[in-house]
Amino acid sequence: MAPTPACIEIQDPRFEQLVLFNAELELLAEGFRWLEGPVWFGDHRCLLFSDIPNNRTLRWSEQHGVSTFLEPSDFANGQTRDLQGRLIQCHHRSRCLTRLEHDGSTTTLVSQARGQRLNAPNDVVVKGDGSIWFSDPLYGLMNDYEGGRQNSEQPPALYRLDPTSGIAEAVATDFDGPNGLAFSPDEQLLYVAESGAPGASEPRQSIRRFRVNADGRSLSGGDVFHRITPGWADGFRVDEHGNLWCGAADGVHVIAPDGTLLGKVLVPRRVSNLCFGDRFGSRLFLCASTALYALFTATRGATWQR
Repeated sequence: MAPTPACIEIQDPRFEQLVLFNAELELLAEGFRWLEGPVWFGDHRCLLFSDIPNNRTLRWSEQHGVSTFLEPSDFANGQTRDLQGRLIQCHHRSRCLTRLEHDGSTTTLVSQARGQRLNAPNDVVVKGDGSIWFSDPLYGLMNDYEGGRQNSEQPPALYRLDPTSGIAEAVATDFDGPNGLAFSPDEQLLYVAESGAPGASEPRQSIRRFRVNADGRSLSGGDVFHRITPGWADGFRVDEHGNLWCGAADGVHVIAPDGTLLGKVLVPRRVSNLCFGDRFGSRLFLCASTALYALFTATRGATWQR
């Protein structure tokens, strides 16, 4: 058996098929404050990511390194692309979701739900029918570091934004702190991170798994799927086999669809979020506190995520 890189910790033999013996963790850039929201733009061969406290969206490419894509970013956090390739951003300060149009203009998609302002939209994913699903915890309202203190007008929730009506409907309201989210490759399951109530002495923290009902609009279930330790679940992505690659305090934890921890990618800094990208969707990009890392893998991100 070939030796594994120093950054790889195997917990289950299945993990050996997902990693490469000759690919090491790469430090791409550092010197940021708190990175989040990575999204790959294959047509531009670049990665966009958020440096939230610095109020900017950054761009990284193999050819040009790091540059500023958008500043100020209104304290953007989670990001994704819609079915037309447009950038969707969650904003803490303006408490909304926006879409960057192909002509460079910006459209506000939603800023209210249930007759009240959203809290601080955190992470977002687009389903194959064009609907936009996003988490809305309180975290971005709690201090001045990531957007400025503001008062909450409603409890945390998980939402679905209808692509036709433009109305956001709560699909799960029993969260203390909904965070990262991702669909399974067939979009029959939705995984959501419960990161707990801000400031709680014993926060409720886990990855929950919901089943998408036949109407494609509502959810059922929501039981605990897995608990991350050390740390807690934040952002994650699903690979082509349905495995979750989840940020943790010691790097990235890879979890099989049956809930088994397959292994870890050990990273010197806490990983907040990640995404697959590059030419074949097999390179993992990691937002790790103040630095950006990458690792080539032996799997690919689910095609609808790239």
